[in-house]
Amino acid sequence: MELFTPKRDIPFMRYARSTIFFSIFFIVASMALLATKGLNLGIDFTGGTVLEIGYPTAADIPGIRHQLERNGFKEAQVQNFGNSTDVLIRLPIIKDTSSAHLSEKILVILKQASPQVELRRVEFVGPQVGGELFEDGALALLVTSVGIVIYLALRFEWRFAVGAIFATAHDIFIVLGCFSLFQWEFSLTVLAAILAILGYSVNDTVVVFDRIRENFRKTRSNDIAAIMDNAKTATLSRTIITSGTTQLMVLAMLFLGGEVLYGFALALTIGIIVGTYSSVLVASPVVMWLGVSREDFAKPSKPESGAMV
Repeated sequence: MELFTPKRDIPFMRYARSTIFFSIFFIVASMALLATKGLNLGIDFTGGTVLEIGYPTAADIPGIRHQLERNGFKEAQVQNFGNSTDVLIRLPIIKDTSSAHLSEKILVILKQASPQVELRRVEFVGPQVGGELFEDGALALLVTSVGIVIYLALRFEWRFAVGAIFATAHDIFIVLGCFSLFQWEFSLTVLAAILAILGYSVNDTVVVFDRIRENFRKTRSNDIAAIMDNAKTATLSRTIITSGTTQLMVLAMLFLGGEVLYGFALALTIGIIVGTYSSVLVASPVVMWLGVSREDFAKPSKPESGAMV
């Protein structure tokens, strides 16, 4: 299935220098933001109190959230837990306030609207546990990136591995930079979105790389830019369809998924846009500047039968 079939190759590589400098600028800006402003870490990483609340009927999540905000708990995270009558409330650490006192206060507030509400469980998550989660998440990103480099180096050629990891790092840094700039909350669901972006970006890049490798093998031309332009033009319709349909689903989560899915969907929305951009305009220029050539993919010729070796 194709949306369109261009009659001529689009000269993407003509703008390679501009797109690379553009990307480097945003990577450096994102690193500066992360170093100065940092991330607004959520309760998952900083620690806090977790309460499980039971309702006799289906709980009104937006109403509960509004009720808590009105009483000074603006950072409370409210979501269904298990079924529609069970609610999970996460609260950040409040100085000089114990978990027991905090849970009693929350229960009093909630009983104003629903007297039959009951407290089923209270847990305190210390900052040390949150720090371990953050370190484990960073390690997961690092291990995934190394695995991608090894896979691409084995499947294609080391220059393609470097180009793909640069494009992927570009996507991750820009998403993290946006979260740092606007101080959006960075939670475990956002970390899950980062890992999903990593895989999505690599998948898009591999499709383009596959066509570039095919072009190298079937053409005698040594015009690297023209070979890459042809590959990108041939896969452009597929890229637009894949990115467009995925983005529609993510936007539905962003606008209709509620507070719980908002951070996850927001990270994916940004990631899909920059991931599509980097697959087409970032990864390939890096490969070209590293000196890839048609000879890197040419199969060694076999000696004719009977010929002396």
